Amino acid sequence: MEPIQASLKKWMKDNESFQKRFQEMKRETISDPEVQAVMEKNPQLSGSVLDRNLMRLFEYKSQSKNCEDCPSLDKCINILKGYTPQVQVEGEDVRLTYDRCYRKVQEDEQKEKQTLIQSLYMPKDVLEASIDNLDHSDLERSNAVREMVQYLQAIGTKQAEKGLYFSGPFGVGKTYFLGAIAKELAERRIGSMLIYMPEFVREMKSSLKDDSVNRKMEEFKKIPVLMLDDIGSESLSAWFRDEILGSILQYRMMERLPVFFTSNYTMDQLEKHLATSNRGETEQLKAGRIMERIKQVSKEVPIFGENRRNI
Repeated sequence: MEPIQASLKKWMKDNESFQKRFQEMKRETISDPEVQAVMEKNPQLSGSVLDRNLMRLFEYKSQSKNCEDCPSLDKCINILKGYTPQVQVEGEDVRLTYDRCYRKVQEDEQKEKQTLIQSLYMPKDVLEASIDNLDHSDLERSNAVREMVQYLQAIGTKQAEKGLYFSGPFGVGKTYFLGAIAKELAERRIGSMLIYMPEFVREMKSSLKDDSVNRKMEEFKKIPVLMLDDIGSESLSAWFRDEILGSILQYRMMERLPVFFTSNYTMDQLEKHLATSNRGETEQLKAGRIMERIKQVSKEVPIFGENRRNI
């Protein structure tokens, strides 16, 4: 039996319509300015050598370079979406390599930044928060904005080892501040985790069933920036206060890792809340220990203003 390759070559040689199309494709390819530039640099690409490499040169010619023929990444016309071809000539062989286009690079960077912001039961609008969307003209929140900006400017210094404790009434945007800070941290390639405290308590209690408490605690302890939203609104047990929250804050205090908080309580009010367990027991000393750790890892920043949930 005649080998398949030999049969295919014979068919291409004898088939008149194929030959016609092949010659048209050859003319289109070698008349392309970019292909001509390649051929000028590599004069060996002629005759049978050119014919042997024609399909790769045609593939190169037919695709968009630097996104010039693509309206968007989703509508990329190239074989590999988001990748632009580069020609490499090695002797008499033409090879194509593909590099990410600038749109693909931007998309990958954005996805990478999004992975740096982890969350536990946080609303989507908070995860999409931006410092640019904050109302900088609101005088009642100006101090909080200033403290946030100063923290971001201090990243990499000893000052940034301490987070912020945003206290204030409902609806003034405390949680949104956390989201905006998390986004700015991601821009600097710093990971963060935002946690809604009431769900955090339930999450850790349920983790007792599958023995995953220690694993989860290690994540909360070691994330570069931890953010606890609405601390004081949860129904607190002595076990969670001392064994979970206390342990996490102790580790972060020792390792100088910042923690951000939001609360409807001031720090003084929170200490009273922490002193009373869900069984009605009062343990002022243990609450004081927790508050000492909170003060070591954060700075209290009051936020006032109109309830934005009613706007």
